[in-house]
Amino acid sequence: MGEIEGTYRVLQTPGSRLGVQKNSGVSTLEPGQNLSTAMASSPAKTHERDLQVKIKMLDNTVEVLDIELCLLGILVTCLTFLIGPKTTMLRLAVKFFPPDPGQLQEEYTRYLFALQIKRDLAEERLTCSDNTAALLVSHLLQSEIGDFDESEDREHLKVNRYLPNQERIQGKILEFHRKHVGQTPAESDFQVLEIARKLEMYGIRFHLASDREGTKINLAVSHMGVLVFQGNTKINTFNWSKVRKLSFKRKRFLIKLHPEVCGPYQDTLEFLLGSRDECKNFWKICVEYHTFFRLFDQPKPKAKAVFFTRGSSFRYRYGGTSYIQDMQSIFSLRFHSIFCFSSPPGLPVDHSQLSSLVLKSPLGLNPAFPVNLNAAAQGSSPLLSPVLSDAGGARIEEDDEAKRKRYPTDKAYFIAKEILATERTYLKDLEVITVWFRSAVIKESAMPEGLMTLLFSNIDPIYEFHRGFLKEIEQRLSLWEGKTNAHVKGDYQRIGDVMLRNMRTLKEFTSYLQKHDEVLTELEKATKRLKKLEMVYKEFELQKVCYLPLNTFLLKPIQRLMHYKLILGRLCKHYTAEHRDFADCRNALKEVTEMTSQLQHSLIRLENFQKLTELQHDLIGIDNLTAPGREFIREGCLYKLTKKGLQQRMFFLFSDMLLYTSKGVTGTNQFKIHGHLPLHGMLVEESENEWAVPHCFTIYSAQKTIVVAASTRLEMGKWMEDLNMAIEMAKKSTEKSDIFLKPLPNSPPPGSSDEVSLEQESEDDIHSSRSSLDRQSHHRANTTMHVCWYRNTSVSMTDHSVAVENQLSGYLLRKFKNSNGWQKLWVVFTNFCLFFYKTHQDDYPLASLPLLGYVVSSPVEADGIQKDYVFKLQFKSHVYFFRAESKYTFERWMEVIKRATSSPARSSLLLPKDEKDRHTD
Repeated sequence: MGEIEGTYRVLQTPGSRLGVQKNSGVSTLEPGQNLSTAMASSPAKTHERDLQVKIKMLDNTVEVLDIELCLLGILVTCLTFLIGPKTTMLRLAVKFFPPDPGQLQEEYTRYLFALQIKRDLAEERLTCSDNTAALLVSHLLQSEIGDFDESEDREHLKVNRYLPNQERIQGKILEFHRKHVGQTPAESDFQVLEIARKLEMYGIRFHLASDREGTKINLAVSHMGVLVFQGNTKINTFNWSKVRKLSFKRKRFLIKLHPEVCGPYQDTLEFLLGSRDECKNFWKICVEYHTFFRLFDQPKPKAKAVFFTRGSSFRYRYGGTSYIQDMQSIFSLRFHSIFCFSSPPGLPVDHSQLSSLVLKSPLGLNPAFPVNLNAAAQGSSPLLSPVLSDAGGARIEEDDEAKRKRYPTDKAYFIAKEILATERTYLKDLEVITVWFRSAVIKESAMPEGLMTLLFSNIDPIYEFHRGFLKEIEQRLSLWEGKTNAHVKGDYQRIGDVMLRNMRTLKEFTSYLQKHDEVLTELEKATKRLKKLEMVYKEFELQKVCYLPLNTFLLKPIQRLMHYKLILGRLCKHYTAEHRDFADCRNALKEVTEMTSQLQHSLIRLENFQKLTELQHDLIGIDNLTAPGREFIREGCLYKLTKKGLQQRMFFLFSDMLLYTSKGVTGTNQFKIHGHLPLHGMLVEESENEWAVPHCFTIYSAQKTIVVAASTRLEMGKWMEDLNMAIEMAKKSTEKSDIFLKPLPNSPPPGSSDEVSLEQESEDDIHSSRSSLDRQSHHRANTTMHVCWYRNTSVSMTDHSVAVENQLSGYLLRKFKNSNGWQKLWVVFTNFCLFFYKTHQDDYPLASLPLLGYVVSSPVEADGIQKDYVFKLQFKSHVYFFRAESKYTFERWMEVIKRATSSPARSSLLLPKDEKDRHTD
C-alpha cells in the first residue's frame, strides 16, 4: 500500500554482502553492533512487558526490536488487523523512489534500492518483458556471487528465487550473466537501477479505485504526480504542477486542478476508493510524495487552534525533507524519510504512524558530495545513438498485426490520424509555456506583472481552445474506428465538419496571434533587463520538458495554422468533389487560408527574431545581435586557414555581416566570436587551385581577407551563393546604420585587405576545435548550431522555414539493434530532430536524434528487414530502422525527413557541369 522498499544496509553487520568493499558506506553504529544490540544497549531500561517486534530487512534478515509499552499507543491502529502481538512482522521498505536513482552517490544507498528492485521482481510488482527480467537478474547475480560460473549459477538459482517464472528464462539469465565478467557489485547495482527506472511500473504501488462512471482503475503516486492506470496501462498523469489541491471526503479522493489547466469547468476530479481509511491513506501518501519531491522551503508550523478544529490532524513531519534537499545530501539516508516499515503484501498499514517507531534515529548523515541537479537535463551528443534501451522496451509481436488490420484503411482515416497525432504534440508544446514555464516564473516571482499578463492572457485562450478541439478529434477518431452502426453507415468516417467548425472558431483568435510579435520582443527585453528572469529562463531551458529553445514554443500557434492548411489541402486532393466530406474540408481550408494570409508576413519576421535571440544566447562576444533590420541567412561549419593549417570554425551569415566563431571550452557550451566581416565591399571567389585545398574559397572584405574550405562541393556552393546574394542585398540597402559597422567586443584586430589573414590560435582554441560533445555541458546540445558543428554541415533560414512544414508525430516501431524485436515509441519530428517518447502523454522525451546529415531510404536486401513500411536512417556507421503502420504514414515520414535533411543550393549555377548532378563528394 504505497510503501517503497529497500534494506537499510547501514544497519547490518558489515561484510555480509558477497564482494562488497568493507570500507564503503557510512554507519553510526559501533563495530560489530547491529540494530538490535544498539537498541538493547541504550540507557533506557528494559521493561518486563516490552513487545517484541520482528523487522524483515530487504536482504531477508530479521531484526527483533523490544518496544516499550509507552510506545504501544502508536502501534494500536496498526496491530488491530494482526492475530496477536507475538506474530508481528514488519518489513523495511523504500518509501520514495527517485526518478533517477543513478544520482544516489552512496554505494550502500544504491545497494538498498537494488534490493528493493529484487523484491519487487520476486513479488511481480515490477512487470517487464522476459528479456528485461533476465537482464535484471543477471546483474543481481553478478552483485551477489561474482563472475559467471555455470555450475555455481545453476546451483544458486535453484536455491534463490528471483522471479516466479525463473526456470523458463534461466538460459537467458545465464547468457546475460556471462557478459558481466569483471563487473563490481557497485557497478551491478547501478545497472539494476538504470534498467529499472525506465520501466513503467518502477516504484508503482496500486490503490484500487473507480472513477465517476464506476470503471475499475488503479491509482498510484510518483515523483511526477498522481497516476491513473487501467490494469497495468497508464492512462493519465496529473503532474504536481497542474494540481492545486488534494483532499478526501469519506471514500472520495479529490484532485483539484489549476484553472489554467482545465479552465473554470471540470476542474475537480473524483475517484472512489474502497473505504475511508484506504482513501485517507492514499491521500497521506500523495501529500508525502508532493512534499518530498516538490517542497523547497520548510513551511513554518502554524499555531494550534485553541478551540476545536476540523479536518485531518495528519501533517507531514519528516523534518521538511524535500527531494532537492535529499539530493543535495546524496539522499543522505534519512531513515524515516526515504525508508519506511510496511506490512507483508496485502495487509494495510498506516505508514505515517509506523514511521514514528524510530523517534530518535541516529542516522541523519551530513552531505558527503555535491550533486549536480542539472545532470539529467544536459544534452548528449547528437552523434551518439538515442538512449533507448533494447532491454526495457515493449516488444511488438506478430499478433499485433491482426489488431492493426481491424482499423479503417482509407487514406482519409490516416490523414485524420495525422491531425490527431500532431494536435496532441501541439497541445503538449503549449503546456510548456502555459503550465511549466508559468510555474517556474511564479515560483521565483521572476516576471513583472505586466509581462505576465501580456504573455499568458495571450496564450491561455489559445490553449483552452485547443484542449476542447483535441477532445473533439479524439471522439471522432474513436467513432471512426468503432464497430457501431454509425461506423457501418459511415456517418463518422469524416473529419471535415469538425475542422470547419473549429477553424471558424479559431478565426476569433487572430488578434491574439498578431500580438505574438510584441510578446517575443517584450520577453527578450525583460530577460536582458532582469537578471532573475534571465536566470529562471536559462534554467528552465535546461529542463527536459523544454526540449527546444524556449521562445520556439511561442511560434507554435501561428505555425500550427500552416499545418492545418497543408493537411486540409491534402484531404481536398484526396476526396472527389462528390464525397460528402469534400465541401466541409474545402470550406475549412478556405477559412484557414484567410488566417495564414494575414499572418504570413508576421511569421517570417517572428522566425527571424526567434533565431536571432537564440543565437544571442549561444554566442559569446556580441550584445546587439537583434539589431533592427538584421536578418539571419545561414549558419554552419567551415575550415579557416590559419598559421597552424585549417581550423574548424562556426560561421554565421547575416544580412549585414559574417561572423566566425570557435566552440568554447567552458561549461556553457557556447561559441566564442573570433571576428566579423561587414558585407559592404565584400568579394567572394573560388580559390581551390591556388591553395591546393578541396572546396576552398576566399572572402575579401574591407577589414581582412580569409581563406575557408567547405566539407563538400555542395556545401561550398551553398555558402558562395548565399554570400553573393547577401552582398548584393547589402549594396542595394540605403541603410548603413552605425550599429551594423560597429566593431564587436573581443573581435581580433583588422588584417590586411590584400593578403590572407593568418590568425594566431590560442591553446584553448586549439583544444576547442577538437572538443567532444561527450564533455558535460550546461547548454542544450541538439540545437542546429551544435549539430552543424559536429556534422560539418550548414543550415539556412530557408531550411528553417521549410522545416516548419515538416513536422510530424505518431507511433513508430523502432527495430532493436541486436535482435529482431521492435519497440513501440511515440515519435515527434520537429526542428530537424526526432524526439522519442514512451507514449504521447509523456511530458518530456526519452532521447533525441538530430537528423542533419542523415540519409533516409528504404531498406535493402542486405539489411534483412522482412517487414512492410520500414524506412532506414543512416549517418556514416549510425543506422536505424523504423516501421510505420500504413503505406500513407510510411510515405509521410519519408517525405518530411527527406525535405528536412536534404538541403540543395538554390541553384546549380555555381557548380561545373560534371558536378551539377552530384549532391556530395
